[in-house]
Amino acid sequence: MTIPSSRFIFGLAFFGCIFLMAVALFIEHTMLLEPCSLCILQRIMVITTGIIALIAAIHHPRELGIRIYGGLVIASAATGGGISARQLWLQSLPADEVPACGASLDYLLDVFPLDEVLSIVLTGDGSCAEVLWTFLGVSVPGWVLIGFIGLITIGIFQIIRPLRHA
Repeated sequence: MTIPSSRFIFGLAFFGCIFLMAVALFIEHTMLLEPCSLCILQRIMVITTGIIALIAAIHHPRELGIRIYGGLVIASAATGGGISARQLWLQSLPADEVPACGASLDYLLDVFPLDEVLSIVLTGDGSCAEVLWTFLGVSVPGWVLIGFIGLITIGIFQIIRPLRHA
């Protein structure tokens, strides 16, 4: 069995990110569900992972470069997966333990320095705990987490793939 080229695999990861963003934009603009601040951070990490994968596909590096890009894909997807897991945890809280809704991300960015904004956003608020839509019983951050796990798997594959013999 022939292993697909690293370019093909990184391209697959890029198109996976395109798919995740297309679904997110469909949910936002067609179903009119506004993303919360954690959703926006997840989107940023999907885009970051996609850009890394696209650069890797275009660059088409040798073994060391493949592993470096694979590690970067893992790092960005794991960060996004952590954000998704945080939102899933907030969604699992009993109603009396859900944090109160906070200010919008735009307001926070206008008023606070970036490190404080990230701290506030990652703490989450009531809007992040709402489950407004599910598919097959899984909420949006659950599906995004599944996507990030797939991207992490691709990154791991790129790191452990057999070396090419020249």
